[in-house]
Amino acid sequence: MKLFSKDSSVTPSVNDAISVNATIHHLEKSGDPAHHDKLEAQHPIDPVVEKRVVRKSDMHVVPLVMALYLLAYLDRSNIGNARIAGMEEDLELRTLMWKVVPPHIWGAFCVFGWGLVSTVQAGIHTWEAEMALRFFMGISEAGHGPGILYLLSFFYLRHELGLRIGFFLSAAPLASSFAGAVLFLVEGLPTVVMAVVAFFYLPDSPSKARFLNEDEKRVAIARGVKQAGLANRIGTINFKEIGQTFLDPKAWLTAFMYFSCNASFSSLPVFLPTILKEMGFTAVNAQGLTAPPFFLSFLMTILTAWIADRTQQRGITVMILSALGRIGYLMLACAKSTGARYTAVFIAASGIFPSIANILPWVLSIDYIWQTTKASDTRRGAGIMILNLVAQCGPLLGTRLNPKKQGPYYVKGQSVCAAFMFFTTLLAFSLRMLLVWENKKLDCKYGTLAEQKTRSGGVDGVPGSKDSAEAGVENYGATYRYVL
Repeated sequence: MKLFSKDSSVTPSVNDAISVNATIHHLEKSGDPAHHDKLEAQHPIDPVVEKRVVRKSDMHVVPLVMALYLLAYLDRSNIGNARIAGMEEDLELRTLMWKVVPPHIWGAFCVFGWGLVSTVQAGIHTWEAEMALRFFMGISEAGHGPGILYLLSFFYLRHELGLRIGFFLSAAPLASSFAGAVLFLVEGLPTVVMAVVAFFYLPDSPSKARFLNEDEKRVAIARGVKQAGLANRIGTINFKEIGQTFLDPKAWLTAFMYFSCNASFSSLPVFLPTILKEMGFTAVNAQGLTAPPFFLSFLMTILTAWIADRTQQRGITVMILSALGRIGYLMLACAKSTGARYTAVFIAASGIFPSIANILPWVLSIDYIWQTTKASDTRRGAGIMILNLVAQCGPLLGTRLNPKKQGPYYVKGQSVCAAFMFFTTLLAFSLRMLLVWENKKLDCKYGTLAEQKTRSGGVDGVPGSKDSAEAGVENYGATYRYVL
């Protein structure tokens, strides 16, 4: 991994570096909004440098977190279970550890934990020992995946975040497409090695990213101020704000959407080989035939995340994808021919996991400000915590939907999955309507964005502002609107 880009046209002096480092330290420790105007005057966002910052983040951060998630999913997939249900649902407070402990330390600790467990599994031969090890793997993985989503929100603005989360999460269906091809020992050792890589190369924030030069760090800081204001983003937790998030209905709507998708998706990797075998394929062929549907899911995850970023229509995207998943499961429940049922697997897989990959960016783009004046990173982190606290109960149900006695068609299990996907569509519609209503309230309070632009002389931003770079525009203020 290279530390600096070849296309950088800036060679900062020693004094510049000292000044930037002092500014970075001050901004990370200070929450005083009075510093905003000074920051904007000194460090405007240069569009050319900003593109370079985003591109370097894409080159260094996204591939690393995607590789870590792929290894995590492989390490759990060969058990024959998409997730050891119930081992994580009471551990989601670990999500907030990413705000307290430096991410490169906490992330490396989690990665090393599940890699060590996966390696040790190669020598385990009893059910009791296997369950004990899987418990410890659940502890490690529970603190990793949700935290990565939170970390990515430091590097990308709302309209940039979905595609990057899509790439990150697409590692799961990609891993499912070839899970079982390698042994635990082969999987676990690379994960342990990746823990070292994570420790040295996973940045705590854009201002501490070694792959950015000092000029790019100034722009990264300004982007962070534009995104979330001058609040302290790492090192503190406001427990009052956590309590306020629990009272926000938006947090629960997204949580139950994720629960419904998890219940449906968790049953697919577990029972798909069995379903294919009972369609008449041999065990070897059945295992091989699971790969194409999951690879399609991988492609759909990235494509739909990109579309939702471009259109900023998360709700409609989730509704379409969940409807697609529902059609697939209904076909599995009703069809009897092998060709129709295998086609249905493709349709279901192309709708379920891409739905999850679009729900999660929606969670991060929603600010939980129910009956409060502004959002914060603590509230957003608490939203992720609630999401996973509820959603990880989904596999408790999903992995038990297709008992052997219901074979070979598993009509009841497929019907329940179809119902959950309908429930996801309904919840997405309800949340979108709630956000439309919230946006109308903001229009009444501040005026529409078009009216504000007219009043400010054709400049985007708060009326009367001299430039378009505002503090915390993705958390609060006259120009904030919910992503629909």
